[in-house]
Amino acid sequence: MPRGKDTSFGATPNGSVAGRHNLRQLIQLRWIAVLGQIIAISVALIGFQLPLPLEGMVIVVVVLAVYNLFSLLRLRLHMPVTQIELFLALLLDVMALTAQLYLSGGSTNPFIFLFLLQVALAAVLLKPATTWMIVALTAVAFASLALTSHQEYALPLDLGRGLASPFVIGMLVCFVLNAVLLAIFITRITRNVRTRDARLAAMRQRAAEEEHIVHMGLLASGAAHELGTPLATLDVILGDWAHAKAVTEDGELSQDVLEMQAQVRRCKAIVSGILMSAGEARGETLTETTVNTFLDTLVEQWRRAQAGSKLKYVNKVDEDMVIISDQGLKQMIFNVLDNALEASPRGQRLVVERDGGNLVLVVTDEGPGFAPEILKELGKPYQSTKGRPGSGLGLFLSLNVARTLSGSLIVRNLPFGGASVTITLPLSSLAPEESDDDDE
Repeated sequence: MPRGKDTSFGATPNGSVAGRHNLRQLIQLRWIAVLGQIIAISVALIGFQLPLPLEGMVIVVVVLAVYNLFSLLRLRLHMPVTQIELFLALLLDVMALTAQLYLSGGSTNPFIFLFLLQVALAAVLLKPATTWMIVALTAVAFASLALTSHQEYALPLDLGRGLASPFVIGMLVCFVLNAVLLAIFITRITRNVRTRDARLAAMRQRAAEEEHIVHMGLLASGAAHELGTPLATLDVILGDWAHAKAVTEDGELSQDVLEMQAQVRRCKAIVSGILMSAGEARGETLTETTVNTFLDTLVEQWRRAQAGSKLKYVNKVDEDMVIISDQGLKQMIFNVLDNALEASPRGQRLVVERDGGNLVLVVTDEGPGFAPEILKELGKPYQSTKGRPGSGLGLFLSLNVARTLSGSLIVRNLPFGGASVTITLPLSSLAPEESDDDDE
């Protein structure tokens, strides 16, 4: 039976999610750099009448734009972004900035302090070794520009003129540009890193929960083996009692024996289900059924097992479809219905409907609702207010079954009393596997 893949996790430190986000931030920053260079060249030529080498500076802008288009195409490939790739992207930006400064005054160009932006980005994105490489490269570029650039294009300092000096205005623009870009992009990159760390923490928590479930599964499988023989013995004894004269003459006692037989048979069915789910029931295969047949049969079985229940069952699924009769799903719904019955013996309600490609089951009751600490700790084992050892596993197991089927389980208290449990499952995760025979 197919199971949906969990795509909510998958970030690694070099990784796929944070790395791709960081590369996307660099692409956005490079587009701003392309636009900024076009504006700066236009202002220098038109506003300050500087005879800049227009052809060479345009070539640098075009190279940056083409590389950015290539980077956008690369993002469409679902491949992890490595440290080397981020380092090369920053290296290209340093080289492009160096070329533009070389063509427009070198170290006397106030925009030379944009090198600090590259260093700051490297400190956030790269490992220490590659960060120091960027630091060294920018320092070498600065020194080289002081020795070899076109000084005839340098702006006059005129520092005494204050904001009337083109050089001072250029420094102000450079400072504002550095400050704004650092505030925006480092905030975004830091958020990406925090998101990655949160994903990793969630993965660790999920792994711990799954390990706990595997441990409980092993214990349940062993217990099922051990319980099989005594349950079979009890079933035989109760069958003999049901035909005994002393029992048949006492109507109340006869009814009690029949109820005991029903409960023993339910225990046997649960044990068989555990063994079948563990792959230990020989001669059993996965059975195809339909959504409505599966749910109608499930409700009928639960009502027989819980003779005193007052479950109202509403099935709104009009378009039926073939699914696999999943023992884990059946047990999950039983758990939720059992909780509703225990919380509200006077009434329970199960509404089933199809929402696009999802099957939605809503179980409501008229009880006191869930305690705040239960809602807060939903998804953790042994969270219960029943006060019994080992209680509190029902919702924990149900939630993990829903996750295994790529679905969700949402618990909430109703405004006017009672509680609801909403189970949403993709129908694709319940559908049988498609045979490849036709393709051969």
